[in-house]
Amino acid sequence: MPTANTATTRTTRAAPARKDKEAPDALTLLTQDHDEVKKLFKKYEKLVKAEAGAQEREALANQICLLLTVHAQIEEEIFYPAAREVLPEADLVDEATVEHASAKDLIAQIESMTADDDLYDAKVTVLGEYIEHHVKEEQEEMFPKLRRRIDIKAVGAELLARKQELMEGKAVLAH
Repeated sequence: MPTANTATTRTTRAAPARKDKEAPDALTLLTQDHDEVKKLFKKYEKLVKAEAGAQEREALANQICLLLTVHAQIEEEIFYPAAREVLPEADLVDEATVEHASAKDLIAQIESMTADDDLYDAKVTVLGEYIEHHVKEEQEEMFPKLRRRIDIKAVGAELLARKQELMEGKAVLAH
């Protein structure tokens, strides 16, 4: 894999040009992921209030954890390095990285439990609160600063290709 010395070089690792037209730009793709998981957290909250069964809550929590794990991985592998190269404020990327670590810790705890365990619902709720905070900072602080500093189409194509690769790998593991 080529090394990335500049943001321009980094984007040359993106998927072929034909995928650029199909792929949303990086900020749109990440925002779509944020919106999708936000809806799932709201659905989970409704299941808890309705006192839904453990199996239904656990299946939804597992879906949330999978999506967040893949999302965090593509951000850490592709998006954050591109952002770090062009943002004068490294603290935005540093904070996002620390927030990912906290979320991954909670995800690991949730995945090691069953929905019948004490604190399961509380951990899923707190994960949702962490993610809500993280998303707000990314979308309101980081994304506007990156819009014209990186090639968001090329980075978007790279993010999408990696996301598809990871999701396919997870699907194979699930069967």
